[in-house]
Amino acid sequence: MTPGKKPPLLVITGPTATGKTRLAALLGSQFDGEIISADSRQVYRGMDIGSGKDQDDYVVDGMLVPYHLVDIVDPGYEYNVYEYQQDFFKAYNHILSRGKQPILCGGTGLYIEAVISGYRFSEVPVNDELRMELSYLTMAELTEKLTSIRPLHNTTDTADRNRLVRAIEIAMHNQDSDTGSDDGLQSLDPILFGISFERSELRERISNRLKQRIEEGLTKEIELLLDKGLQPEQLTFYGLEYRYVTQYVTGEIRRDEMTRKLNTAIHQFAKRQMTWFRRMEKKGHKIHWIDGRLSSEEKIRQITEHIGWVGNN
Repeated sequence: MTPGKKPPLLVITGPTATGKTRLAALLGSQFDGEIISADSRQVYRGMDIGSGKDQDDYVVDGMLVPYHLVDIVDPGYEYNVYEYQQDFFKAYNHILSRGKQPILCGGTGLYIEAVISGYRFSEVPVNDELRMELSYLTMAELTEKLTSIRPLHNTTDTADRNRLVRAIEIAMHNQDSDTGSDDGLQSLDPILFGISFERSELRERISNRLKQRIEEGLTKEIELLLDKGLQPEQLTFYGLEYRYVTQYVTGEIRRDEMTRKLNTAIHQFAKRQMTWFRRMEKKGHKIHWIDGRLSSEEKIRQITEHIGWVGNN
């Protein structure tokens, strides 16, 4: 890169269980970079195994690659995309001020798009006509409608009918309106790379990772969070692992039922992530997809050749 020139924002994304963090860390190590997490659950302290922090992935050749927006709020707090956008730019500017390469890494498409598109967070008005239409739908139909618009990152919106209707109202407003760059936000030069696997291989990776997390103490993690005073409904807010393992720990479902439901839910979540990424591409955000089966060296080579970097940063 040209000295003194503002570097591009490298974005490493893709569905769950594709090895995004490790690739970002290897890039950070090679090009003097720092990672900004784009994960809606890794912001929470003490939620390590279930959110897949895998902090060893940040260590390359015995050195820790600096990372940001991990472990920044306590569980039970409902962190939102507006806060994420503000926190991202603080971290981003801090990285630039020290002459480092910023790398945005994660699978929460909403967070990534809020940053690179410069979402404007204006008040969404009540849509009485839409609410009348939604009043005829069941909770299951409302949930399906919401997930057809955007991935479901937590389950709070689906636990209460009024919240579910409001979530659909906001999602449809954002979908129908121009959420393009806000002049008040800093301009970025993002280059997006996605890691992809064939569906069958991704399913196997998801299942193997889930088995590993359970063996590493996922159930114990949930028990500790409950012992610290969190209510079961607070943990189910975070969805996926935290929803079903909490139901198992509290005796609502059996262990085999937990594993089965959780496997299904994570596979469905990965599909919703890909739907979100395809929608981003339709909106003009080019994602350069990299075959996940390639070696780390080959992935880095493809990324650096595309950007035009040679050797160390």
